[in-house]
Amino acid sequence: MQIGKNDKLVMIGDSITDCERARPVGEGLWGAIGKGYVSIVEGMLTAVHPERSIRVVNMGSSGNTVKDLKNRWQTDVLDLKPDWLSVMIGTNDVWRQFDHPLQTEIHVKLEEYEQTLEELVVRTKPLLKGLVLMTPFYIEPNAADPMRAAMDQYGNAVRTIAARHGALFVDTQAAFNRLLEHVYPATVAWDRVHPNGTGHMLLARSFLHAVGFDYNVAL
Repeated sequence: MQIGKNDKLVMIGDSITDCERARPVGEGLWGAIGKGYVSIVEGMLTAVHPERSIRVVNMGSSGNTVKDLKNRWQTDVLDLKPDWLSVMIGTNDVWRQFDHPLQTEIHVKLEEYEQTLEELVVRTKPLLKGLVLMTPFYIEPNAADPMRAAMDQYGNAVRTIAARHGALFVDTQAAFNRLLEHVYPATVAWDRVHPNGTGHMLLARSFLHAVGFDYNVAL
Protein backbone atom coordinates (compact mmCIF):
# COMPACT_ATOMS: atom_id res chain seq x y z
CA MET A 1 0.00 0.00 0.00
CA GLN A 2 1.55 3.21 -1.21
CA ILE A 3 0.34 5.65 1.45
CA GLY A 4 2.98 5.59 4.13
CA LYS A 5 3.42 6.10 7.85
CA ASN A 6 2.25 9.49 9.18
CA ASP A 7 1.19 10.60 5.70
CA LYS A 8 -1.58 13.17 5.32
CA LEU A 9 -4.14 12.44 2.60
CA VAL A 10 -6.28 15.38 1.45
CA MET A 11 -9.33 14.52 -0.65
CA ILE A 12 -10.90 17.42 -2.53
CA GLY A 13 -13.92 17.68 -4.80
CA ASP A 14 -17.59 18.65 -4.90
CA SER A 15 -20.68 17.47 -2.98
CA ILE A 16 -19.91 13.80 -3.61
CA THR A 17 -16.67 14.27 -1.69
CA ASP A 18 -18.14 16.76 0.79
CA CYS A 19 -21.05 14.56 1.90
CA GLU A 20 -21.85 16.64 5.01
CA ARG A 21 -18.29 17.08 6.27
CA ALA A 22 -17.72 19.30 9.30
CA ARG A 23 -16.91 22.98 8.89
CA PRO A 24 -14.41 24.18 9.87
CA VAL A 25 -12.47 21.00 9.20
CA GLY A 26 -13.10 18.80 12.22
CA GLU A 27 -11.48 15.57 13.22
CA GLY A 28 -11.97 12.99 15.93
CA LEU A 29 -15.77 13.06 15.86
CA TRP A 30 -18.09 10.68 14.05
CA GLY A 31 -18.98 12.18 10.70
CA ALA A 32 -16.34 14.89 10.96
CA ILE A 33 -15.03 14.04 7.51
CA GLY A 34 -18.44 13.38 6.04
CA LYS A 35 -20.60 10.33 5.48
CA GLY A 36 -19.38 9.23 2.08
CA TYR A 37 -16.45 7.56 0.39
CA VAL A 38 -13.87 9.71 2.21
CA SER A 39 -15.11 8.39 5.54
CA ILE A 40 -14.93 4.82 4.23
CA VAL A 41 -11.38 5.37 3.00
CA GLU A 42 -10.35 6.74 6.38
CA GLY A 43 -12.02 3.86 8.20
CA MET A 44 -10.36 1.21 6.07
CA LEU A 45 -6.92 2.79 6.23
CA THR A 46 -7.12 3.08 10.01
CA ALA A 47 -8.67 -0.34 10.62
CA VAL A 48 -6.22 -2.24 8.42
CA HIS A 49 -3.10 -0.08 8.88
CA PRO A 50 -3.36 1.50 12.35
CA GLU A 51 0.42 1.43 12.64
CA ARG A 52 0.73 3.94 9.81
CA SER A 53 -1.27 6.70 11.55
CA ILE A 54 -2.56 8.03 8.21
CA ARG A 55 -4.48 11.29 8.51
CA VAL A 56 -7.35 11.86 6.08
CA VAL A 57 -8.75 15.36 5.50
CA ASN A 58 -11.95 16.00 3.55
CA MET A 59 -11.95 19.26 1.58
CA GLY A 60 -14.96 18.59 -0.63
CA SER A 61 -17.37 21.48 -1.18
CA SER A 62 -20.89 21.09 -2.54
CA GLY A 63 -21.59 22.66 -5.91
CA ASN A 64 -17.94 23.15 -6.83
CA THR A 65 -16.53 23.12 -10.33
CA VAL A 66 -12.85 22.97 -11.21
CA LYS A 67 -12.87 26.80 -11.26
CA ASP A 68 -14.02 26.82 -7.63
CA LEU A 69 -11.21 24.42 -6.74
CA LYS A 70 -8.72 26.77 -8.38
CA ASN A 71 -10.04 29.68 -6.30
CA ARG A 72 -9.54 27.83 -3.00
CA TRP A 73 -6.50 25.75 -3.95
CA GLN A 74 -4.02 27.71 -1.85
CA THR A 75 -5.97 27.50 1.41
CA ASP A 76 -7.61 24.11 0.93
CA VAL A 77 -4.72 22.18 -0.60
CA LEU A 78 -1.32 23.87 -0.58
CA ASP A 79 -1.58 25.37 2.91
CA LEU A 80 -2.51 21.94 4.31
CA LYS A 81 0.77 20.49 2.99
CA PRO A 82 -0.60 17.06 2.06
CA ASP A 83 1.65 14.11 1.35
CA TRP A 84 -1.06 12.57 -0.83
CA LEU A 85 -3.82 14.35 -2.72
CA SER A 86 -6.97 12.92 -4.29
CA VAL A 87 -9.01 15.06 -6.72
CA MET A 88 -12.46 14.18 -8.04
CA ILE A 89 -14.10 17.10 -9.85
CA GLY A 90 -16.15 17.65 -12.98
CA THR A 91 -19.72 16.63 -12.17
CA ASN A 92 -20.96 20.20 -11.81
CA ASP A 93 -18.82 21.39 -14.70
CA VAL A 94 -20.94 19.09 -16.88
CA TRP A 95 -24.24 19.15 -14.99
CA ARG A 96 -24.69 22.93 -15.10
CA GLN A 97 -24.72 22.72 -18.90
CA PHE A 98 -27.81 20.49 -18.66
CA ASP A 99 -29.79 21.67 -15.64
CA HIS A 100 -29.05 25.38 -16.26
CA PRO A 101 -28.53 25.45 -20.03
CA LEU A 102 -29.22 29.18 -20.42
CA GLN A 103 -26.85 30.30 -17.64
CA THR A 104 -23.78 30.00 -19.80
CA GLU A 105 -21.71 32.12 -17.42
CA ILE A 106 -21.60 29.22 -14.93
CA HIS A 107 -20.72 26.56 -17.52
CA VAL A 108 -17.22 25.09 -17.59
CA LYS A 109 -16.57 23.79 -21.08
CA LEU A 110 -14.23 20.90 -21.73
CA GLU A 111 -11.23 22.97 -22.85
CA GLU A 112 -11.35 25.19 -19.75
CA TYR A 113 -11.87 22.16 -17.51
CA GLU A 114 -8.85 20.34 -18.88
CA GLN A 115 -6.66 23.44 -18.88
CA THR A 116 -7.56 24.33 -15.28
CA LEU A 117 -7.10 20.81 -13.92
CA GLU A 118 -3.78 20.56 -15.74
CA GLU A 119 -2.66 23.84 -14.17
CA LEU A 120 -3.51 22.60 -10.66
CA VAL A 121 -1.67 19.33 -11.25
CA VAL A 122 1.45 21.06 -12.57
CA ARG A 123 1.40 23.44 -9.61
CA THR A 124 0.98 20.74 -6.98
CA LYS A 125 2.40 17.38 -8.02
CA PRO A 126 6.08 18.27 -7.30
CA LEU A 127 5.08 18.91 -3.67
CA LEU A 128 3.44 15.51 -3.16
CA LYS A 129 4.43 11.94 -2.52
CA GLY A 130 1.42 10.82 -4.52
CA LEU A 131 -1.48 12.18 -6.56
CA VAL A 132 -4.73 10.38 -7.38
CA LEU A 133 -7.01 11.74 -10.11
CA MET A 134 -10.55 10.36 -10.12
CA THR A 135 -12.95 10.90 -13.02
CA PRO A 136 -16.35 12.47 -12.64
CA PHE A 137 -19.21 10.05 -13.36
CA TYR A 138 -22.87 9.88 -14.28
CA ILE A 139 -24.86 6.91 -12.99
CA GLU A 140 -26.46 6.19 -16.36
CA PRO A 141 -25.70 3.02 -18.34
CA ASN A 142 -26.66 4.47 -21.72
CA ALA A 143 -23.42 5.90 -23.10
CA ALA A 144 -25.43 7.77 -25.78
CA ASP A 145 -27.29 9.80 -23.17
CA PRO A 146 -26.15 13.40 -23.75
CA MET A 147 -25.00 14.08 -20.20
CA ARG A 148 -23.33 10.69 -19.90
CA ALA A 149 -21.53 11.28 -23.22
CA ALA A 150 -20.32 14.67 -22.01
CA MET A 151 -19.19 13.20 -18.68
CA ASP A 152 -17.17 10.59 -20.55
CA GLN A 153 -15.35 13.37 -22.41
CA TYR A 154 -14.42 15.06 -19.15
CA GLY A 155 -13.34 11.71 -17.73
CA ASN A 156 -11.09 11.18 -20.74
CA ALA A 157 -9.50 14.55 -20.02
CA VAL A 158 -8.69 13.34 -16.50
CA ARG A 159 -7.19 10.17 -17.95
CA THR A 160 -4.97 12.20 -20.29
CA ILE A 161 -3.73 14.48 -17.52
CA ALA A 162 -3.03 11.54 -15.20
CA ALA A 163 -1.01 9.77 -17.89
CA ARG A 164 0.90 12.91 -18.79
CA HIS A 165 1.98 13.57 -15.21
CA GLY A 166 2.30 10.05 -13.82
CA ALA A 167 -0.62 10.37 -11.41
CA LEU A 168 -2.64 7.39 -10.23
CA PHE A 169 -5.87 7.22 -12.21
CA VAL A 170 -9.30 6.05 -11.03
CA ASP A 171 -11.96 5.49 -13.68
CA THR A 172 -15.05 5.84 -11.52
CA GLN A 173 -17.36 5.69 -14.55
CA ALA A 174 -16.01 2.26 -15.48
CA ALA A 175 -16.61 1.10 -11.91
CA PHE A 176 -20.22 2.30 -12.02
CA ASN A 177 -20.70 0.77 -15.46
CA ARG A 178 -19.91 -2.67 -14.04
CA LEU A 179 -22.38 -2.11 -11.22
CA LEU A 180 -25.08 -0.93 -13.64
CA GLU A 181 -24.92 -4.19 -15.54
CA HIS A 182 -26.87 -5.63 -12.62
CA VAL A 183 -28.44 -2.68 -10.75
CA TYR A 184 -30.97 -0.07 -11.88
CA PRO A 185 -29.51 3.48 -11.66
CA ALA A 186 -32.22 4.88 -9.36
CA THR A 187 -31.34 2.29 -6.72
CA VAL A 188 -27.83 3.80 -6.55
CA ALA A 189 -28.63 7.50 -6.97
CA TRP A 190 -32.05 9.10 -7.29
CA ASP A 191 -30.61 11.90 -9.47
CA ARG A 192 -27.91 9.73 -11.11
CA VAL A 193 -25.29 11.98 -9.48
CA HIS A 194 -25.33 11.68 -5.68
CA PRO A 195 -24.75 8.01 -4.81
CA ASN A 196 -26.11 6.10 -1.85
CA GLY A 197 -24.03 3.90 0.43
CA THR A 198 -23.40 1.36 -2.31
CA GLY A 199 -22.07 4.04 -4.63
CA HIS A 200 -19.84 5.53 -1.98
CA MET A 201 -18.50 2.08 -1.14
CA LEU A 202 -17.70 1.59 -4.82
CA LEU A 203 -15.85 4.93 -4.94
CA ALA A 204 -13.86 4.10 -1.81
CA ARG A 205 -12.98 0.65 -3.13
CA SER A 206 -11.85 2.14 -6.44
CA PHE A 207 -9.61 4.65 -4.68
CA LEU A 208 -8.13 2.05 -2.35
CA HIS A 209 -7.42 -0.28 -5.24
CA ALA A 210 -5.50 2.51 -7.00
CA VAL A 211 -3.20 3.07 -4.01
CA GLY A 212 -2.51 -0.65 -3.62
CA PHE A 213 -4.62 -1.31 -0.54
CA ASP A 214 -4.46 -4.96 0.54
CA TYR A 215 -7.73 -6.35 1.90
CA ASN A 216 -6.01 -9.59 2.90
CA VAL A 217 -3.96 -8.22 5.78
CA ALA A 218 -4.56 -10.62 8.65
CA LEU A 219 -6.87 -9.56 11.46
